[in-house]
Amino acid sequence: MSDLFQDKADEAFIRQVWRVMAQAQWHSFQVLTKRPERMLDVLSKPDFPVLPNVWLGTSVESEDYLRRIDLLRRMPAVIRFVSFEPLLGPICDPDLTGIHWAIVGGESGPRARLVKQSWVEGLRDACREQGVAFFFKQWGGTRKKKSGRLLRGQLWEQYPRGIEPRPGA
Repeated sequence: MSDLFQDKADEAFIRQVWRVMAQAQWHSFQVLTKRPERMLDVLSKPDFPVLPNVWLGTSVESEDYLRRIDLLRRMPAVIRFVSFEPLLGPICDPDLTGIHWAIVGGESGPRARLVKQSWVEGLRDACREQGVAFFFKQWGGTRKKKSGRLLRGQLWEQYPRGIEPRPGA
């Protein structure tokens, strides 16, 4: 539950984690980072095979971080995903080429900034247009369970094509 590509995680540690994920093929691992530059540098090396059970993703909380998607697109992965959370502003016309899944959600906690419905709908529409699975996680807020997960009365829990969530996931 940490960023595997943070500076304190050396390459030997990442290699060890990679071996464990390779051995545990019955699990699907979602590796999310705010450091796609480092992820690309490390995982492009020949001793890091593409693992079909490992999904690679990056966080994009505002348009300031759209460049992360360009780096993600270059990742050697079967499934690439973008976590638009906490969504802190509108993201207009994102290029989702090569991306399989988008997770969208508002910020939660005592100082949570509000997410606007139009921002969420804009990403949902971009996913529809570009054939990307859309998963709306939460509105967020200081009481995220109270604010719920429905977008215009609908629960959005799409997964990449051919991927079905496992019970309890």
